[in-house]
Amino acid sequence: MATDSEVERLIGTATRLFAELGYDGASARLIADAAGVDVATLVARAGDRPQLYRTVMMRAHNAEREAMEAALARFDGTRAGLSGLLDAYLDFYVDNPHVLALWQHRWMGDAADVPGLEQVYSRPLALAVSELVAPLIPEDVPADFLVWSVVWCVYGYLTGGMQTADPMRHEGRRSGVPPQDLEAFRRFLHTMILRMTSPQPPGR
Repeated sequence: MATDSEVERLIGTATRLFAELGYDGASARLIADAAGVDVATLVARAGDRPQLYRTVMMRAHNAEREAMEAALARFDGTRAGLSGLLDAYLDFYVDNPHVLALWQHRWMGDAADVPGLEQVYSRPLALAVSELVAPLIPEDVPADFLVWSVVWCVYGYLTGGMQTADPMRHEGRRSGVPPQDLEAFRRFLHTMILRMTSPQPPGR
């Protein structure tokens, strides 16, 4: 019988390879070889490749949900409080680049034969955030578009970085975003969300 530590090691190996190569690029044999076991042992101890992938994605979602639910519980219903939600979301993905990579692969069509994870994981969480912040958003700004605009910005920036006059600062996700650039991006997100939640002037 497999021990908990053995199972965790196998899941950890699968997580790393799914994040690096995507589900389609990480075969059961590749995962087994990387973990130092044969495929039969991998399946017996941690599940087949679709089961492993679902476990990895469930854990990724649970980690994000835990971080965001804590931030949502602290949210005071004010426009200033939106900054705390933004910070929690950005910090989670800065600290967990493998989760970003897992979802990015899915956005590019990875794991088409393991459908439905968006409906179970990412969409309900985004809907919960949209419903909570909707009272602060002007009528002409769709709440779901605003929430997903933050998602798109964070994913894009942390994945690809930003072109600057200094090519050495265009580092992208592989080597991390320089701290000063990350804080500049954080300030931009704060400004964007505050501008988008500003009350419309009379007559607009």
